[in-house]
Amino acid sequence: MIVAVIAGCEIGFWLLLAAGLVLRYPLRRPRAGAVVLTAVPLVDVVLLVVTVVDLRRGATADATHGLAAAYIGFSVGYGRTTIRWADARFAHRFSGGPPPPKPAKYGRARARREWLICARTALACAVAAALLQAAVWYVADSSRTDALQQWQLRLAAVTAVNAAIAASYTLWPKRPPATVQGQRARHEHHGQQGRQG
Repeated sequence: MIVAVIAGCEIGFWLLLAAGLVLRYPLRRPRAGAVVLTAVPLVDVVLLVVTVVDLRRGATADATHGLAAAYIGFSVGYGRTTIRWADARFAHRFSGGPPPPKPAKYGRARARREWLICARTALACAVAAALLQAAVWYVADSSRTDALQQWQLRLAAVTAVNAAIAASYTLWPKRPPATVQGQRARHEHHGQQGRQG
């Protein structure tokens, strides 16, 4: 049952997001769009309530309960970012807004981007781990919560992997391809010649 609820919540998230943005931009109803977008976090509340009720009825926690906590955590960590990402694209497409900036690919800017992703992932995993721990305390029966504790270990591993990736971009910054560097050097050379002339 929990898997079906998670799938329904994922569909609900994207439907509410799309409805809010369509109201805000193509239909020119920004207030109504804002109301719908404000309701997006309610999807997580529904999932949390269903999960708690299922455990309260005596269900043994399994991987699906852990997945529910992870889903809620990642909604907290990435939900606002996803909404901003979609909003920028709708604003550009339907309201003459500026084109969304392209994500940094090289150098220090790429390293900063990776650390930002790492911070969001750490927040998501921390929220999910806290929910899992609350469920462990709530059930108060280790024979029924082993799967939740296994999920906590997985979340710790995800956080560690993200930190390692971000650190690698800091220690060994990714360089642009030689063709891009060559074009940049030629552009700077021509600019210097123009100033001298």
